[in-house]
Amino acid sequence: MRFFAFAFLLAGSLWSADFKTERVMGPEVPTGPYKHPASIEELANGDLYITYYGGKGEYANDTSVYGVRLKKGATEWSAPKVIAHDPFRSVGNGVVWQAPDGVVWLFYVIRFGATWSDSRIAAKISTDGAETWSDASLIDLQEGSMVRCHPIALANGDYLLPVYHEVGNDPELVGLGSAGYFLRYDVKKKTWSRTNEFHSRIGNIQPAVVEMDKNYLIAYSRRGGNYKPRKDGYMVRSESRDGGKTWAAGTETAFPNPNSAVDFIKLKNGHLLLVYNDSMNNRAPLTVAISEDKDKSYPIRRNVADGKNDFAYPAAIQTADGMIHVVYTSDKRGVIHHATFSEDWIRGK
Repeated sequence: MRFFAFAFLLAGSLWSADFKTERVMGPEVPTGPYKHPASIEELANGDLYITYYGGKGEYANDTSVYGVRLKKGATEWSAPKVIAHDPFRSVGNGVVWQAPDGVVWLFYVIRFGATWSDSRIAAKISTDGAETWSDASLIDLQEGSMVRCHPIALANGDYLLPVYHEVGNDPELVGLGSAGYFLRYDVKKKTWSRTNEFHSRIGNIQPAVVEMDKNYLIAYSRRGGNYKPRKDGYMVRSESRDGGKTWAAGTETAFPNPNSAVDFIKLKNGHLLLVYNDSMNNRAPLTVAISEDKDKSYPIRRNVADGKNDFAYPAAIQTADGMIHVVYTSDKRGVIHHATFSEDWIRGK
């Protein structure tokens, strides 16, 4: 089966030669009504590759991580292909990333119990451009360990994978003790090690990280707590001053956060891009913001998606041609979208 992605305009957006969106898939694709969260990577050959997990619902017992590909120069995404499955347990939160040596990594979670607080982190690798995958290995055995955002390659060659520890065993509450941390991969030794957890007032999960220089790193995270309306829900920030080895306690920022995922990347020109829901209680709008002053301020902002819907779980990359790509889900986590735009578009040029 193949299906067509088609361009369309989101409510509240203006068409620009530097901005387009496409609906990658929805209910018509028979991998289950649940398609969430999406991750995207540009492979070395120029293909775009998206992963997501599908099934009957977030806590369905029989789920799989799927991969879809847009070959360089093509206009159709491939049919979804199962790339991770466990015959005894649910899987979720696939993250795809190509390392500097060309190996493509797939990180995902395996849920051993009824809630995400029972999860562990697994990984697979591909040496043929995400065509075939290795067997799975568990890389973090801590109960409640999970992954959501892309890793980065550090200046010293190590890989840093943002992860988090979710506690509480409650599907309607991210426990107050939930906290972000990182797994560090020593490329020469081929071993993983853990950093400390960074905690905050109502908990935090799903950190996204940027390396400012070889010593200084910054992470932004989703806040914890419940999903009820509140006036004090903010994005959480942490930083490291020793190359990502240890992390400061999480502090609340001025960015509202409706208990929803964020993403954070450094562009090729050194500017920082933050993607988030600019609302205290709603997963709309989905906003991108630019910092030109090394995280001191984010005055340049524009909505990628807005309207009466949920535009959530963004994953962002910048491709070799300089364009920014953001994938996200909507319609109660049943539709995957792909937005492509330039930094000039964010500026309104």
